[in-house]
Amino acid sequence: MINRIRDIRKEKGLTLADVASACTPPTTAQTIGRLETGMRNLSLAWMNRIAAALDVEPEMLVRGEAAAAPQVVARLTEAGAEALSSPRDAILPTELTGGGPLLCLAIESSAGEYRAGDQLWLRQIAPEDAPHAINRDVLVPRKGGRFAFGRLIDRQGSLVGLLPPGIGQRQIVIDSPPWLAVAEMLVRKL
Repeated sequence: MINRIRDIRKEKGLTLADVASACTPPTTAQTIGRLETGMRNLSLAWMNRIAAALDVEPEMLVRGEAAAAPQVVARLTEAGAEALSSPRDAILPTELTGGGPLLCLAIESSAGEYRAGDQLWLRQIAPEDAPHAINRDVLVPRKGGRFAFGRLIDRQGSLVGLLPPGIGQRQIVIDSPPWLAVAEMLVRKL
């Protein structure tokens, strides 16, 4: 089993000391660090204590080695969709069932109906399935490790046309994308 304590802690913006002090009874940052790195075994008792401190279900702290974790692959900024320098595991707040792999777009700058801090969960589909995604928000890979994000407004042959969120944006046309990812769930902090 692979433990995800570090990923969840960082996603929530907490330090080792924050998690250690939130445990009941409190522990040391060094102990949490050892549990994160696997230098100390993660027992069921520790799993429950740390899950409570992180305010997640204990099952979220571990995953099987064969399970493909959803990835945060891009972020939406004022300049548009940008690839992350290195994709990271995403924390899914609920179970989404369905076809292709899940991806996550971290919204860093408000655009259209999306607010800074939102997470948009998308399901990867094959390009030939694009006609079924017309008028839906999609993330599309571009050459050079870049992405385009917007409403899928057209599909003609190998070309897909997107209208980015926000006022006054121009249509983006991408030729022969290897895949598209269709928006499936928006996660917004209260």
